[in-house]
Amino acid sequence: MITGNTTTVTEFIILGFPGLDPKYDGLVAAILFVLYLVIVGGNLFILVFVCCERSLHKPTYFIFCHLAMNDLLFGTVTLPKMISRYWLDDRIISFSTCFTQMYFVHSLGAIHSIILLIMALDRFIAICIPLRYPALITTKTVSIICVFSWGLTFLRMSGVLAHALTLSYCASNVIMQCYCDHISITNLGCGQDEVKFVRSVALGNAMFSLLLPLAFIIFSYISIIIVAVLKLARTREGRYKALSTCTPQIFITCLYYLPRCFVYLANFAGFSFSIDFRISLVLLYSLCPAAVNPIIYCLKTKDIKDKVMKRLKKTQIAVSVKRPS
Repeated sequence: MITGNTTTVTEFIILGFPGLDPKYDGLVAAILFVLYLVIVGGNLFILVFVCCERSLHKPTYFIFCHLAMNDLLFGTVTLPKMISRYWLDDRIISFSTCFTQMYFVHSLGAIHSIILLIMALDRFIAICIPLRYPALITTKTVSIICVFSWGLTFLRMSGVLAHALTLSYCASNVIMQCYCDHISITNLGCGQDEVKFVRSVALGNAMFSLLLPLAFIIFSYISIIIVAVLKLARTREGRYKALSTCTPQIFITCLYYLPRCFVYLANFAGFSFSIDFRISLVLLYSLCPAAVNPIIYCLKTKDIKDKVMKRLKKTQIAVSVKRPS
């Protein structure tokens, strides 16, 4: 617990969807369990496949691996507790566990945003200044940038965690969410001015983590489109080839940012949502990309798709040879 304040809460209650009829708890738990299996299976497949396929040991695919690791960790941090909430009616989460979950939720979310920025930078250099690409984007460079991104973000988010811990928690302990996040926890803090200040600092940190990378991502893809259309290719086939290298990243970026932007703009415009709808939106933009990203890698990335199909054909041939006539 925290010394020097009036915190009396020792545990929190995860409410989940307040408007959900309890008879649907089993169905929700099953859906979340399947979602977790998809996230774990898909992202582990990407990590193992890229590591085992030496021809994919390239900077772009190492960036994909960092994103897959991020998605895998995010799903593991959030979904098991959500599943137990609906499957076993386990609503209780300890004070320290809840804050730990909040720390990793926001850290991994910020890292996700930075990795999308690195992906956009990779494609920007590859298409806009291709002659400099081999010198600027190497496996070593990408690894160093990604590792620093993870380390610095975890360090920066420790400040957000420590700031939230300065609040006193002495009233309600019911979290109106499916997992512990900063808004849900600080809503339970005592002292209106203190809570407002902590949330303002956290909001500024979140805007830095989201909007700065988003600004560069938008700039980079607009630049890529202009270069691809006006300079790189004079034929339709050439333009398609140039732009198709960016489609996986564009899909992944849209999945991550569009629902978030919708929520922020709606709140800024004064639109109010029901608690259940707000929670559904949060789950949509936080968990669905983790499940869909591996599918996008395999279907929209030519090298990965070709290698997967080649491995499948070899497996089919091996099975046919072993099968007795």
